[in-house]
Amino acid sequence: MSTQTEPAPSQGAPSTSGSSPARQRKGKPRTGASLLTALTWILAIGFFSPVLWMVLTSFKQESAAASNPPTFFFAPTLDQYRAVLDAGAGSYFVNSMIATGISTLLVVIMAVPASYALSIRPVKKTSDVLFFFISTRMLPVVAVIMPIYVIAGQLKVLDNIWTLVVLYTSMNLPIAVWMMRSFFQEVPAEVLEAAQMDGAGLMKTLWRVLMPMVAPGLAATALICVIFAWNEFFFALNLTAAKSATVPVFLVSQMTSEGLYLAQLSAASVLASLPVVIAGWVAQKQLVRGLSMGAVK
Repeated sequence: MSTQTEPAPSQGAPSTSGSSPARQRKGKPRTGASLLTALTWILAIGFFSPVLWMVLTSFKQESAAASNPPTFFFAPTLDQYRAVLDAGAGSYFVNSMIATGISTLLVVIMAVPASYALSIRPVKKTSDVLFFFISTRMLPVVAVIMPIYVIAGQLKVLDNIWTLVVLYTSMNLPIAVWMMRSFFQEVPAEVLEAAQMDGAGLMKTLWRVLMPMVAPGLAATALICVIFAWNEFFFALNLTAAKSATVPVFLVSQMTSEGLYLAQLSAASVLASLPVVIAGWVAQKQLVRGLSMGAVK
């Protein structure tokens, strides 16, 4: 009795028994990456939804803003923005810009040489100096408001924008020194040696060699100082009145005893957020590069 043998499949013929284990293994990372992307988008939308709702509310009438259930379809209006501007918001914005801009400039001017001395040209007991800098941020602000208020009253500088400039400078300087020091430490030692061999002095090395290299870090530091100074509320509330009050104080003034005007308050909040958002958008490339300096060797 003869037996018939089936022909063996050729080596180059594709298998029809199903997907190979290699393909199955390749599918799992793709599925995990898709789930991670979807989860990231969900979290991002969840965090951004209050901001989006604030922007939408700012274009509503007060009746639509206070309706329950919420109104999703409405005729947009700019009445709330006109009301905010008519309430004198311009002077508050000018005060915030002066206090934020001048204090940030002073912080950069003082933080650059200080961080350079603590990184490239270390002084004695550098760790003690760094701890002294950062320890000034550990003290609660409410614990120092009384002596500051008394001193400002004796010097007759209450309700003075320059008082806020000095306080914001001292508030942001420790953070700027710590950040700039980490950026200076990422500069290769060969660059400094080459500058010394070319005869560059201390100031020339700092401003012409090092500053272009740490410019992204400087931009990131300056932007963080701008955010902290622009959003500061406690000093501005307790040390200023009508003449030198800043934007956060103006936002609080929108909550009156007559009621909470949600649409008008949302419009004021949008206007208060715009300068910082625009500054972050303009400097986003420098900010990302500065905050990622030293992440990859």
